Amino acid sequence: MCDEHTAADMAASTALSRREFVGTGAATAALIGAAGTAWAAPAGLAEAMVTVPIAGAQQGADAFFVHPANGRHPAIILWPDIAGLREAYKVMARRLAGAGYAVLVVNQYYRSQPAPVLSGITEYMTPAGQAKMKPMIAPITPDGVLHDAAACVAFLDAQRAVDTKRAIGSSGYCMTGSYTVRAAAAVPDRVKAACSFHGAGLVTAAADSPHLQIAKSHASFLFCIARNDDARAPGDKDALRAAATAAARPAEIEVYAADHGWCTLDAPSYNHAEAERAWARMLVHFAEL
Repeated sequence: MCDEHTAADMAASTALSRREFVGTGAATAALIGAAGTAWAAPAGLAEAMVTVPIAGAQQGADAFFVHPANGRHPAIILWPDIAGLREAYKVMARRLAGAGYAVLVVNQYYRSQPAPVLSGITEYMTPAGQAKMKPMIAPITPDGVLHDAAACVAFLDAQRAVDTKRAIGSSGYCMTGSYTVRAAAAVPDRVKAACSFHGAGLVTAAADSPHLQIAKSHASFLFCIARNDDARAPGDKDALRAAATAAARPAEIEVYAADHGWCTLDAPSYNHAEAERAWARMLVHFAEL
């Protein structure tokens, strides 16, 4: 999960210094170079910052929307990690759009301020970064996530680039691994594939724990678990598997040979080989939309 232990783990696992990783542009450019062509921006895309109307909110949620310039495509809601919407997630969204999807990357902190709220995940790893984020995280409730997910689905279904005859997918990273499960429960007739990468807070003692929301969905699930998260909570994968089995929902659950944050492009713990493997499994799940 995203806590002081994870921050220390990510700092220890990077081959680059903290100074080299501070600054979104430098971090992302360095990792794109290291990863080769996999993260190069695909041609033929259209993109824009957009506002997702949120009923009852003083302002809508700002988001990044990217899709192939021509045609209609299945839609994906992409929820960023704890550091929020920033360049690294735009790069990830462009790659997904290049695979034939209309991708909406939500600023989950829209209640507090527009994106970007941090330059990158290493800023969150500092005491100042965590202090900054604490009051922004606090207003985000489980009911609020359900509300936001429904608003994102409504927004996507109104877009010309979205094929509403196809289902919608959802992916979440770190703190938003749980959001992708809640999205599937919020709009079960539309969100049919939910993918969580090094997700936090998926299994709790609460009556509305994310793993218990699987039963409210019509989705298939992909849970890609970090090895250090599994070491701290080894029962979570079993609880997820039991919940999916009880709900008769297909679920792929695997502990990866990488640490928390390994799928996020600008994370110090980014592991290219395991990130590519998780990416490939995500595309398999989204191919069923």
